[in-house]
Amino acid sequence: MMPPVGAHILAAAPAEPITSAGHAQLGLAVLVGIGVIVVLIGSFKLHAFLSLTIGSLVLGAVAAAPLDKAIASFTSGLGSTVAGVGVLIALGAILGKLLADSGGADQIVDTILAKASNRTMPWAMALIAGIIGLPLFFEVGVVLLIPVVLLVAKRGNHSLMRVGIPALAGLSVMHGLVPPHPGPLAAIDSIHADLGITLALGVVVAIPTLVIAGPVFSRYAARWVDIAPPTTLTPERPSDDLERRPSFGVTVATIMLPVVLMLGKALVDIVVDDPEDHVQRVADVVGSPLIALLSAVIVAMFTLGRAAGFTRDRLAGTVEKSLLPIAGILLIVGAGGGFKQTLIDVGVGRMILDVSDSWSVSPLLLAWLIAVLIRLATGSATVATISAAGLVAPLAADMTDTHTALLVLAVGAGSLFFSHVNDAGFWLVKEYFGMTVGQTLKTWSAMETLISATAGGFVLLLSLII
Repeated sequence: MMPPVGAHILAAAPAEPITSAGHAQLGLAVLVGIGVIVVLIGSFKLHAFLSLTIGSLVLGAVAAAPLDKAIASFTSGLGSTVAGVGVLIALGAILGKLLADSGGADQIVDTILAKASNRTMPWAMALIAGIIGLPLFFEVGVVLLIPVVLLVAKRGNHSLMRVGIPALAGLSVMHGLVPPHPGPLAAIDSIHADLGITLALGVVVAIPTLVIAGPVFSRYAARWVDIAPPTTLTPERPSDDLERRPSFGVTVATIMLPVVLMLGKALVDIVVDDPEDHVQRVADVVGSPLIALLSAVIVAMFTLGRAAGFTRDRLAGTVEKSLLPIAGILLIVGAGGGFKQTLIDVGVGRMILDVSDSWSVSPLLLAWLIAVLIRLATGSATVATISAAGLVAPLAADMTDTHTALLVLAVGAGSLFFSHVNDAGFWLVKEYFGMTVGQTLKTWSAMETLISATAGGFVLLLSLII
């Protein structure tokens, strides 16, 4: 077992904040900002976009940040979030609509329902999500899986939480623990861990964590929150005038196309590892989320739309209709990113570093706790992973390769802790599943906390035996 170490050897704090407020004032600002958002949404039923905007300004005001800088922080966070995931959500919505209207989603759902019983359905959804989520950003995985999850719940008369939670757990576990996701890769680079060992141990930790937080936890989540799939986002059964519908194999291949392209990019990055190499440069372009999803949409117009007998006008109409339901989601997710950026810019991350400076605990537990605090404060799992990995990197100096890999996994596990109103993913899940803030906290947020605690526990257990 590794000896306790202090956090005094951590790297330098982040960039200079936009306010000189002390720790107590910043802590109060965080509590007031989050409280305003929850009250406005829960009690006054104000739209989440407006609530997040107001909450961000209140946060800046209580933290004594200049108003112009607080506004700039919010707008930059909103813009970067929409730029990062907005186009992906739109492309995913188009792909989902083509999947539904062509009968492809029905083909997948009918096949799953025929193969999986009520008892095994949550396990099937967890497996599918884990495979699809391996190379994908969480947001991309959500928009690809949503049509299937909603249709399985509706067509098979399953609880939405019973099949939805395992799918979300599969995506989230992969996102936080298993390379080639950007968070774990960045942590591996910062801590100088071995990629192969980290990947192997990541899978060892991910499998039991997914079982506990997915199929097992979904039993309780379904009791706590019993809701029907939202009618505005649940794909309808295609009309009877379809000439035919695409086969199961073609449909799955179309959905998996962006997965294969992104996984191919990750493998090329690992094998070639030369930014100037032409093969890697091509793979970086083709395997980027934007190009991968855009390619899948274009291919789907032929393999799904044209295969079902769609005319050009019907294809155009399908694309147009797919974008209408996601306008509100884009605004809410963007505002969540704005609130997150305001938290970062007022200096909450620096406050966490200062507070943790005097701690003296196990290096793995320390890494997990720092990632937890950054996650709670900023709302971003990737920000928490990258920031915490940079801060705890000096701890790996005297560690074995195995324990260095476990340090990466401890950071990844902590980065998933308790997603709440400052996390864009929180609003993405809330809107897609048609839940209230309270319902989202009882299901999604509880699931994320369970993933973090379970994975952290397995990491500590492994450190005792290997």
